[in-house]
Amino acid sequence: MKKIYFFIIVAVLLFVFNLTKIDFQNLFSEDSKIGLAGVLACVCTILLLIILSISKKIKSKKD
Repeated sequence: MKKIYFFIIVAVLLFVFNLTKIDFQNLFSEDSKIGLAGVLACVCTILLLIILSISKKIKSKKD
């Protein structure tokens, strides 16, 4: 479980980093596109890791 929390923290840090790369005045510039893709990837990663964490908790209660 500690690994999952570590990866969630890393994904949140990358999320914040990618938010700094977005130019909100010009969302379709090259740097903003990369930042938006990074933000989307981080959000997906965080959601998947949370689902994995919940499923492991359910499995441990079942056993």
